[in-house]
Amino acid sequence: MESGTLSFTRRGRVFLVLLTAFFVLAGVVAAQQTASGDQAAPSSASAEHPSAPPAAMPAQVPASQPVSQAARSVSDAVSNAPAKTEAAKDSDDQPTPVKLGPGDLLEVGVYNVPELQSKVRVSNAGDVYLPLIDYVHVDGLTQEEAQRLIEKRLEDGGFVRSPHVTIFVDEAASQGITILGEVAKAGIYPDVADHKLYEVISLAGGFTATASRKIAVIRKNQPEPIRINLPRNLADDLSGNIDIMPGDTITVPRAPIIYVVGDVGHPSGLLVDNGTLTVLQALALAGGTNHTAKMSGARIIRKTPAGMTETTVQLKKMLEAKTPDVTLQADDILFIPVSAGRVMAGRTFEAAMAMATAVSIYAVHP
Repeated sequence: MESGTLSFTRRGRVFLVLLTAFFVLAGVVAAQQTASGDQAAPSSASAEHPSAPPAAMPAQVPASQPVSQAARSVSDAVSNAPAKTEAAKDSDDQPTPVKLGPGDLLEVGVYNVPELQSKVRVSNAGDVYLPLIDYVHVDGLTQEEAQRLIEKRLEDGGFVRSPHVTIFVDEAASQGITILGEVAKAGIYPDVADHKLYEVISLAGGFTATASRKIAVIRKNQPEPIRINLPRNLADDLSGNIDIMPGDTITVPRAPIIYVVGDVGHPSGLLVDNGTLTVLQALALAGGTNHTAKMSGARIIRKTPAGMTETTVQLKKMLEAKTPDVTLQADDILFIPVSAGRVMAGRTFEAAMAMATAVSIYAVHP
């Protein structure tokens, strides 16, 4: 009897354990189904119950999903745009490689083969003659391209194994600097690589007395010239002392000049490169009128597309501040005649032109 009771008790315990496990498992499954159902239909629940409070945030944020390929491409394009812009800017700032041309004097050397070192000049056909490999066409090639070409010729001919060629340009005649305009010695200067603007101007003998300080540097492969306003005293401002590249052309124009001639203290040619000049200012710089001057006969002689013109100037009224002062233009001639009738009215222009050829030139800083 006792053994039967004990067996029933053990069976009951096992049954209770299994029943408990069953209920626990069923509760877990029901909870998972409820959670998945809440995640699958949040929009429908909110549509049916718009006033229902939002569900609580999960305790653990799910792992982020990978972005699509299109989104990644757009993101990469946006993130790389500044870098590409900077790279393009850097490439624009790089100087154009200097190419060899007729007239250039080259020193060609082969490492560890002193017998092949030579100093040659590029012919008008663009060729150089080198030992063992005969003529090599280098016109239009950079130094690096010419070096690789000579190395290939030496190796293909079996003369030198794995040669290393160096080329040094002694005279860049084909890439010379051209200086035009108002300098003492205008022309082409072949050997001025890595020079500054002021040095090149010095090589050309400096500016003439009538030179403008508004110069232009025309550079290859650039659509617009580089315009520079230099001071009268170059030491006052070094910002315009730019690097000059092989092949550059420097133009120095003639400065605007206003001539004051006739019965004045100092007949003069006045440079007005950096401003304007009026009749009274020009007259004062020329020493004023003499006591024999005919004030009513003052004239401005001006060159126009239609020819030379004469304009009467009411000089006496200007001095009395009864009429506005007149601004002069480049190459104007302010002529003050003599009151004693030494210059006839019909020969005003001829006399003014004759006097303008003998005046002194003075720089003016308006």
